[in-house]
Amino acid sequence: MQTLNISLFVALSAGVLSFVSPCVLPLVPAYLGYLGGQVASAEEGTLSRRATFLHGIFFVLGFSVIFVALGAAASGIGQLLYTYRLALMRVGGVVIIVFGLHTLGLLKIPLLYYDTRRHYRPRPELGYLSSVLMGFFFGAGWSPCVGATLGAILTLALNEATVARGALLLFAYSLGLGIPFLLMALGVGQAAGILRRARRAMRAVTIISGLFLILLGLLVFTNNLGWLAGPVDALF
Repeated sequence: MQTLNISLFVALSAGVLSFVSPCVLPLVPAYLGYLGGQVASAEEGTLSRRATFLHGIFFVLGFSVIFVALGAAASGIGQLLYTYRLALMRVGGVVIIVFGLHTLGLLKIPLLYYDTRRHYRPRPELGYLSSVLMGFFFGAGWSPCVGATLGAILTLALNEATVARGALLLFAYSLGLGIPFLLMALGVGQAAGILRRARRAMRAVTIISGLFLILLGLLVFTNNLGWLAGPVDALF
């Protein structure tokens, strides 16, 4: 149970790092604009903000479905290869370290630069379903873009004991990615200024993300993920 709690904390943190990554953060205003376009013209700003936030919830729900399905699939594959779990853990640790080196710019993985995004025109007549579909396309199309961090969490899911735990891991990742987005949707009027200031720290975020993945890879490779128990307990 302690290992699962640590993995959930790692997945949540990875989701937050994905949100502030150069891949996602600069495009948040465009997605907020899209969600705002779903809102019927409202005379009061508070109503518009509330409606945008509700559409944001359905947007997060859409990409969460994709990521949770990926987590369940990864964990299912891990169950089929249970006999080789130790070898999978070693390989997974190396893969996560490679992802970290890619994030730091020390190694180039062409697949992670591949853009599979599909542009989806706002369809206000579909209501919240339109936002769910947009989140769905975001999850499917952006997976390569956030592939380094997402791949690390999927590697953890591969080694989970059950499919449900693998799905839960990716749900935590989705929360880490989705909660900051919802906060931006709630304060949509101030979002542009916040994001403009956040961009100045983009390089620092990239370095932190890369080092985070390398440390995680080393812990997975050596089967010492429990080492994080101390820092996590101290944090809370």
